[in-house]
Parts: sequence; structure tokens; C-alpha cells
Amino acid sequence: EEGAKLLGLTLTSRNNGAAAKVPLAGVPAKALDDYLSRLVKLGRRVAICDQVEDPALAKGIVKREVTETVTPGTVLADNLLADRRNNYLAALVGRGAREAVTSFGLALLDLSTGELSVREVPSAELRAELGRLEPAELLMPRALAEDPAVARAAPSTLPRTVRDDWMFEADVASAELLKVYSVQSLDGFGFQSGDEVLTRAAGAMVQYLAEIRPAGVTHLRPVRIYRPGRVMLLDEMTRRNLELIEPLRVGEEGGTLLDVLDETVTAMGARLLRRWVLEPLVVADEVWGRQKAVGDFFDRPELRTRLREALAGVGDLERLAGKIGTLRVGPRDLLSLRRSVERLPAVRDTAIDASAGMVTDLGADLDCLDDVLDLLSRSIADEPPAALHDGGVIRDGWSEELDSVRSVRDGARDFIASLQVRERERTGIGSLKVGFNKVFGYYLEVTKSNLDKVPDDYVRKQTLTNGERYFTPELKEWEEKVFGAEDRITHLETELFTEIRSRVASAVPRLQEVGGRIAALDVLATLAAVAVKRAYVRPEVHTGFDLDIREGRHPVVETMMPREEFIPNDVVLDEAGHIVVLTGPNMAGKSTVLRQIGLIQLLGQIGSFVPADSARLPVSDRIFTRVGASDNLARGQSTFMVEMSETAAIVHGATERSLVLLDEIGRGTSTYDGVSIAWAVTEHIHEHIGAKTVFATHYHELTQLGDLLSGVKNMNVSVREVGDEIVFLRRLAPGGADRSYGIQVARLAGLPDEIVQRARELLAELEGTHSGGGEGLGRHGAHRPQSERATDQLSMFQLEHPMVRRLRGIDPDSLSPREALHILYELGSVTRREEDD
Repeated sequence: EEGAKLLGLTLTSRNNGAAAKVPLAGVPAKALDDYLSRLVKLGRRVAICDQVEDPALAKGIVKREVTETVTPGTVLADNLLADRRNNYLAALVGRGAREAVTSFGLALLDLSTGELSVREVPSAELRAELGRLEPAELLMPRALAEDPAVARAAPSTLPRTVRDDWMFEADVASAELLKVYSVQSLDGFGFQSGDEVLTRAAGAMVQYLAEIRPAGVTHLRPVRIYRPGRVMLLDEMTRRNLELIEPLRVGEEGGTLLDVLDETVTAMGARLLRRWVLEPLVVADEVWGRQKAVGDFFDRPELRTRLREALAGVGDLERLAGKIGTLRVGPRDLLSLRRSVERLPAVRDTAIDASAGMVTDLGADLDCLDDVLDLLSRSIADEPPAALHDGGVIRDGWSEELDSVRSVRDGARDFIASLQVRERERTGIGSLKVGFNKVFGYYLEVTKSNLDKVPDDYVRKQTLTNGERYFTPELKEWEEKVFGAEDRITHLETELFTEIRSRVASAVPRLQEVGGRIAALDVLATLAAVAVKRAYVRPEVHTGFDLDIREGRHPVVETMMPREEFIPNDVVLDEAGHIVVLTGPNMAGKSTVLRQIGLIQLLGQIGSFVPADSARLPVSDRIFTRVGASDNLARGQSTFMVEMSETAAIVHGATERSLVLLDEIGRGTSTYDGVSIAWAVTEHIHEHIGAKTVFATHYHELTQLGDLLSGVKNMNVSVREVGDEIVFLRRLAPGGADRSYGIQVARLAGLPDEIVQRARELLAELEGTHSGGGEGLGRHGAHRPQSERATDQLSMFQLEHPMVRRLRGIDPDSLSPREALHILYELGSVTRREEDD
């Protein structure tokens, strides 16, 4: 009933004896993958029930069992998996009391490759981690199902599988892990005292896996434990604002950093590159190791070309290993494996010729799987069918028995083929044909005009509109020989293929190891190829503080325009000026500058070259990027609330080693509220955090911080005015901007001339009022009488009150008592007027 509703099928029924009608809804077996895909994408679990005994040997009803349960996180069918990204099942357990979970144990499994990893995630960072990993399914104990932290962290669209709490208990989980890996202790995997949440998450994962795949999984890799301190955590707003793997606007295609970098030639390399982009390194030695490897391929084009040509013929070894491990492998999968393994010696020899240690290490011990290649070369045909039952999978010469049966079948076929000539001569029917179909087998077909010539030994088999079909005892005998041989061939090929598959399955761990090495080599060579193509340079990554980028470019934006049109810029953040207040008009490119700084820093920390003439980049522990405005109405958060939440996350999470990129803090509220918050945030970063920061803003008052705080400097994105026109120069220059040119941009956007002109008039009056001159403005722009005109107010961002400046200019020794008393009255009057306002 549910299937009919979800898949748009007709709901029928069948009588179940005298009991009741049983509702039924079906699809053709050959269309299973398409319908299964639709159900999984809807987040449903689908049980697959198969025959588990040979129908020819069964007594009574053929035995059937549930052989697997397909869930969004455990799919294996090619049409349900994206080649260039992992498909994760995540298991989650909490540390601490139910009301106050301090951290989570998170296990991740990609069943298609057998990768299983665990990590502990602080409660505050769970949302960022789930967003980065994008699991297809979340497994959790019932105790966490209503946990507010999980509700906030996990997208509402993420399918959840809730299990009984006892399945996540430490003793149960540990026992499952020991059983699955056939070990006496978990110490060999790196588990330590205090890793209980990791053990619980991993154990619950493998227990769930055993339940949904009763036949077992032989390609599961050893558990890998990720400890904090090796890679950078990228929060959701930074991933989104920098457009690392998804464009900022939902539904758009392209325009991401991954799109620019991903010129990998293998699916394994593409998945690894995606992980590298989302996991910048924070250990300098590892960054330097990758840099040297990329540099080797960059400096030696012939080495790079040789490797990429060799890799181009390598299939997805990791997922092929997964198919073999779950017995889902078909004839063409083994052919793909053979062709991939054939390329490995060329890959190894090329890698050994490199000079970078990381590359030679990957190549020196590369297992070329010679035994697997020999087995597949001798046993699998060069052009096997897609399905085993179609025949022709096993190569001639592999099995004497199979060759003998094939000879019998082929001889029988040849005899039947020659029968047509002999029967035409015997009967005198020149149009007589010998044919075959799956329903009626072999037959002799005679047209109506020749029926009077049909011999007595012909037996009618089928009547057609234009003739009759017959068989003879002789034809029947040879047909049975062919069919008997075909059945025997199918049986033998199935046995032989199963044996070959089992022998290949014993090499699954080696296949997985080779796949990981191939992926790393592919990514390193790809980063070098992109660097050459895009004119990137090797940055100097260091453990100090200073950031110095010369002629830096935005790696994505520059690809969308002719190279000479993109204007590069210099950015220096050091002890003398680690905070830049960046001002400039709308449309000048402030946000582009912010993003390009963040992207260059990130590229440097994944080991890539960067788009610049030169760059000195410190190893940052975090990159924080807050750009633009958005709301989250589903969670009751306004644009300003989201803005403040993101800002709060930055000031709580940033350290002296962080890179902070801020765009327009405080614009979602009133002017004075906003500028006050922006001022206070900048002061706090300067005084208490010390992070390298670039703050783009239209609040020109903030430029005064350059005079008040030693570590703050002003820069602006310059423009040139030509009459009423503005020309965006896209160049960073020292100093602050004094205007935002909003009205000029509004005119460029197409606002009617009368609106633009009226805006100019209002701006002039407002600026006059703000500076103490000009007429005041009433409601809707009407002029107010002098008595209602706004008086000058003390701005918190003025360096000195006007009365203070006047007092500084007075010489007390030259004042008469009356003059002094007059100044005192004047000061009191101004103070009372400001209090009233």
C-alpha cells in the first residue's frame, strides 16, 4: 500500500485462500534499480527478498530470505551512488548526561568502499561536522532522538534511523567490534582509555551493518580513528561563504573552488580531493610534504603527463573492491578490474621516478597485483556480457570440461544450421527456414503456399497467419542436445565465476590499499596541472604570524572572465597591522577580496599552489568567513539574528592563529546599534583575540580605529569619479573611503531617474543636517521649522566633542570673570539640550 502510493503504482490484490485479500503492488524485476532509487531518495528503507536455493533442486516452494536491506546510507547500486563523492552512513552517540551532552562520538561508514572511521566532536561543532560530511543517513540511540543539540545540528531532511539504547552500550559495541574483526583486543586500532564514545559509535555501526546485510561484508576496512589537531574544522558559514563545494545560490551549477580544482582522472582521486578541500591541514610538516609533491609534478611536465595518462585507464578500485566484498560483482566489473590492474606498473614506475618523498613513497611499495591480473587475464573473456546467465563469461581454455560442453553445443548448432539446406533439398520447398525463439525453441517454418509439400514426419508446432511451424524427431533430438549443453554451460560458468570471484575477493584489502595510493597520486598531479594551467605559485607556508599576499587573485572569479580583466591585489596582515578595516563603494569588490584571501589561505593549507605572484601564509587553526545577509525563518531567526549568531561563533572560536573575514557586521539593525556592535567587535578582536582580520564595512566611522588602535589599519577599494559616473578600479589602496556611492550604484541598477534625483536631494540635506548646516528633514522629506530642526549630537565615534575643542582653545589667564561665566552657561545649555534629545 505504501509502495503504491510512493511510486505511483496501481494497487491490486490477490485472494489468500479463505483468509482475506492480500494487497499487492508490483514492478518488473528488470526495473528494480530505477524504482529502488526513487524509494531510497525518499529516505525509505527497502528490504530485498531473494531465492536462496536452486529452483531445480527445491522441494515444494523455493526457499526465500531477506538478503539485504537497502537504506540511504548503505546503497551499493551504481545508479544510486555519485562517483565523485562518498556516501556516508553516520552513527552518533553522546558523552555526558542526557540533559547536557558535552560531545558526540561519530562513526562514518562508506559501504561502497569499506571505509570506517570514528572521531569525537564537541557538541558546539556537531553541526559543522555533519555539514562537512553530508551523511546520507544518521543512526542514533533512542535517547538522542529528541536531543535539542542533534535537532539543531542535523538537517531536517537527513533520514534518521533510531535504535534501542542497549545497542549503543559500551560492552555490546565492543563485543561486536571484536567479533567482526576477529581480534582479542581493540588496542591495535588505536583505541585508548576514555574512547568509550568512539567504541560505542563504531560498534553500533557494525551491528547495524550485520543486520541489514545478513550475508556479511568482507571488505570492511580496519577502524580509523581521527584525533583533533591534524585538520582544520570548517564551519557551515565558512564553507558556504567561500563556496568550496556548493555555490552560494541553491540550484546553481558550477562556480565553486572544487569545480576549478577538480581535473582528476579517477573517481577515487575526485573523492579524495573533495575531502582535502574540506579538511585543510594544520600540521606544517604535512603541508610541506604535499607542497613538495605538487612542486615535483609542477616542475616536471613530462612526469606529470606520464602519470595522468597511466591513471586515466584506472577504474574505481575502491568501489570495485566493495562490490567484490559484497558479492555484487558482475562479469564486466572483473573486466574493468583487469584493465585497471594492467595500468599499475606504469603508475608505479612513474611515481618512482619522482624526487618528492611523498610521491616516491606512494609508488615504491605500490602493489601491482600481478596474481590478480594473471587470474583475470586467463579466466575472463575479453568482451563478457553484462549478466552471468547470458553466457560467454569464461575464456576458452580456462576449463577443459566447459570447453568440451561448448564444443557439443556448437556442433549441435552447426548441425541445426545445416538442416535448412538438407530439408529444402528433401522437400523441394525453397522458402523453408529453420528458426528459433525462446518460447518455442527450434522450428521449421513453411509458408501456406507450400503446405501441400510438407512431409509426413513433420509435426505441427505453431500456426501462423502466413504459414505453419513444424518440428521433426531429429530436430527435437538436436534441440535437446543444444538446450542440455546450454544448461550445463550456464551451470559450469556460474561455478567457475564464483570460484574466480572468491579468489579475487581474497585480494580486497590489497585493492583498497592500492586505491588509496592511486587517489593520492591523482590529486597531487591534478593540483600541479591546475597550477600550471592557472599560473599559480608555490606559497611559503610557515609557522609564524604574518600573512603576505602579492598580486593575489580569486581562483574562481578569474576563471569566469578573461585573465587580463581580473585585477589582482596585495594584502599584508602582520604584527604592525593585523586588522584591516576595508571600506569602499558598493560593487567595488570588497566581498571578492575577502573571499580570495580566505581561498588562498585554504589552498595553501591543503598543499596546493595559490593564485598570486607570491604568498607567505601562516598555518591558521581556523578560517572564519561571515559574508552577506540571510535569514533562517524555519528556526525563528531574522537576518540580524543570524548575523549576530555567526559573529558570536567567530569571537568565541577564533584564536591568535585564526584568519577572520567579516563583511558588514551590524547592517541588519539601526545605524547606531549596528555601528556600535561593529566597533565593539573590532575592539574585542584587537584587544582579546589578536586574530588576523579583514573587516569590510560601509561604516566609515570605523576608520577612526586606525588612529586609536595600534594593530588596525585602513584600506579601501578605490574608484574614480568622472562627472556623475564612477569607474570601479578594483584596486586596494591605503586609507579609508569617505563615500559609499550608493546612489550611483542604484542608478546603474536601473532605478528611475526621478528616484535617483530625489535621493541626491535628500542625501545633501541629510549630510547638511548631520554636519550642523542645512535644513532639517521632516516626515517624507518635508522641511521642518528651525525650532524642530535636529541639533548636533555627540557621536561616540567623534574623536573630540565640539565643546572640548573650544575649551582647548581658551587661554584662562586672558579671560575676564564675565567671559568665563558666559562660557560656563553655554556649556550647561548644550549639555541639557543633548540630554533632552
